[in-house]
Amino acid sequence: MGLKNEAQSAFQNTKSFYKEYVSGMTRERMGKEFYKDTDRLKQLYAEAIEENIEKADDQTIPGHLKIMRLFSALTQRLNPTRRLVFGLSVVSFLSHYLFGFLQLTGIVFFYNLLLPFAFVSMLMLLLVELLEKSDVKREIDLAREIQLSLLPNTEHYRKNLEIACFANTAKEVGGDYVDIIETEGGTYIVIADVSGKGLSAALYMVRMQALVHLIIEKSQPSPKELFLELNNYVKSDIKDKTFVTACAAFFPNGGDHFIFARAGHNAPILFSNERDATFDLRSDGFALGMTTSQNMEKHLQEKKFHFKSGDSILFYTDGLTESRNEWGEEYGDERLDGIMSIYGSLHAKSIIHKIHSSLENFIGNEEPVDDVTFTCVHHTTNK
Repeated sequence: MGLKNEAQSAFQNTKSFYKEYVSGMTRERMGKEFYKDTDRLKQLYAEAIEENIEKADDQTIPGHLKIMRLFSALTQRLNPTRRLVFGLSVVSFLSHYLFGFLQLTGIVFFYNLLLPFAFVSMLMLLLVELLEKSDVKREIDLAREIQLSLLPNTEHYRKNLEIACFANTAKEVGGDYVDIIETEGGTYIVIADVSGKGLSAALYMVRMQALVHLIIEKSQPSPKELFLELNNYVKSDIKDKTFVTACAAFFPNGGDHFIFARAGHNAPILFSNERDATFDLRSDGFALGMTTSQNMEKHLQEKKFHFKSGDSILFYTDGLTESRNEWGEEYGDERLDGIMSIYGSLHAKSIIHKIHSSLENFIGNEEPVDDVTFTCVHHTTNK
């Protein structure tokens, strides 16, 4: 019978607990999270004091009023029950020191219970809030999985087209949309960017995707017709102030061209293998939701471009070119155009990989502040 060294086991358990507790506590990460939490506190302060209090010129806000407003803004984020517990714990904490200062400890029979009650109440509130946050995160993770499942595969092949995609959200869910839709007549490529970020933009993106599929399956429109119908849906709700920038291209089966329209979105970059040069596909057009469909029909341009063997086209959202490094410099259009000039004749997968590597090297350890989405279409030789 073997004897287990319980002391050693306890030591190992303690060591394991310590490693789990301090995991992720790097100086770099803690610094970023500290600044992020500081920004949240500044935002809370601004909402509670600067926006909610009307100030006359050269009039300062009394200190006690600032504290009351800040306390009110904080407690309003709690439900009534937790707000009551939080208030009682604060009163108990202050009463403990107040009775001690007034030397009433012998008179108040529950004096010794005040501080433990305040501590336990605060701890319970913290635990409940953490559990609730964990539940919310689990639901958001599920929403992220659903959203990612709606995105096209990273690699796609259709006759003489090779398509590769990359998508990264700044938050758990994002508002960028990219899609590849095959029809009997050809292939649609749609990329869009919903104003805003986070859950609201993601829900709007899912709505847009459903509308795009519905319209294409129903009538197989041209890119311009697609945007006009989408604009009708976006503008149908007068209270809705959301707008969407988008690009759409239709590649007919077996053709050496594509039809293109741009609704206020970043101009795609076309690499011509024959000329060994890149071109910005700029065309006029308002973003969806910014004007009436009648006005959009007058200004939205639809163009036809040659697309021959060896050519490539890159569609992307502004999150790519506006990504910043630690010195605040933007990735920029010129750097992206340079990559397409050098590697534009490669396969779509290789071009996406080159851009991804270049972006990672540029931003380093910085996190993107916006969703980053780009897709490349390459014309291969006919098989």
